[in-house]
Amino acid sequence: MASKTKKSTEPVKGGLRLGLCCQFAREPIKFRTTTVTAMLRLTQPQRLARLAELCRSNADALMAALQFCAAHGIGAFRINSQILPVKAHPTAGYDVAELPGSAGLVARFRECREFALQNNLRLSFHPDQFVVLNSPNPKTLAHSLAELVYQAEVAEWVGADTLNLHGGGAYGDKVGALRTLRQTIERLPAAVRSRLTLENDDKVYTPADLLPVCADTGVPLVYDVHHHRCLPDGLSVAEATERARTTWKTEPLFHLSSPLEGWDGPKPERHHDYINVADFPHEWLGWPLTVEVEAKAKELAVARLIADLPGEARSHGR
Repeated sequence: MASKTKKSTEPVKGGLRLGLCCQFAREPIKFRTTTVTAMLRLTQPQRLARLAELCRSNADALMAALQFCAAHGIGAFRINSQILPVKAHPTAGYDVAELPGSAGLVARFRECREFALQNNLRLSFHPDQFVVLNSPNPKTLAHSLAELVYQAEVAEWVGADTLNLHGGGAYGDKVGALRTLRQTIERLPAAVRSRLTLENDDKVYTPADLLPVCADTGVPLVYDVHHHRCLPDGLSVAEATERARTTWKTEPLFHLSSPLEGWDGPKPERHHDYINVADFPHEWLGWPLTVEVEAKAKELAVARLIADLPGEARSHGR
């Protein structure tokens, strides 16, 4: 486990911070989970005790993850959506106050917040793909909202500033689906809406589709350049970058990945283990920006990208 680094509140060097997503490829830092089936086999006291153990272990793992990032020039960390396992499940879910030692658990997460602040680390959430705000299915929508409320609660503890979602489905009527998305956003609880961001995907919604929603609702756009290259919309990377940038009142957060078998491969939407530095848009250099690196090699991919980028972009200010 890395030792605590000294406080750094200077602007990011070269304007860029690179982010690690959720887990590690080689480091012995693990986030634990469980299944609803396993939990429902237990009595309620047994279940709550087991969940308390898992949640505390994950709080400790988060601190270890942040310490690793601070020690290795990684400026952001995306927190796993199941950091509190099965928290919002309609049957196996629970209130944190029910867990044995809940006060200490929340205090540990708040320690993560303090460490992140002291070390200039940005934290985020990216709820799972089943979290959809424009679903016509009331049960799907209710579960999505419950999941967002849970993640917003943890985000408050740890100081995470984004809950990032894809636009959802088109359901045979993209215009109508986008209207539903707008309407649902307007009804979100403040703790969710204040952190909500939207991301273009590689199947349904492009930046050009989502930018009007962002303008109408004040929700920032997380620009995923890989998705945009897979599902173009007439905007250039430079144009999409600039328009996405204007949706943010704080430091923008974008996503980067490279295709597994190259851009001429059979399925360019699949992510590579590493980032080809040629896929990093030059328009992203020289201004304050967080880029989450979506690569299967995790911390190894971030380290390689740090080394491959131009010298002025290799550190986030540490």
